[in-house]
Amino acid sequence: MGVCPRLSANLFCEIIPISPMPKSSNLRCPICKKAVKSSNPDYPFCSERCRTVDLGKWASGQYVISSPLKDTADEFEVESDAGRSDDDE
Repeated sequence: MGVCPRLSANLFCEIIPISPMPKSSNLRCPICKKAVKSSNPDYPFCSERCRTVDLGKWASGQYVISSPLKDTADEFEVESDAGRSDDDE
């Protein structure tokens, strides 16, 4: 047990060590699902072919990264403030 920095000096908390992530022995190519070693020069792919297939999917638009979701409540507040004039007081 050790003293928690966020708590008063009288209180204690248990410090639990975090173990590192176990190394996965069955890494798979994201395209063909064959086993691949992290030492492979094409990692995380198993071959140049799978690397090229993946690049083609990005280029054709099959893969996309979505934009962050906006909170509609925040947009409503901005619109409400814009519609209000200083003369309303």
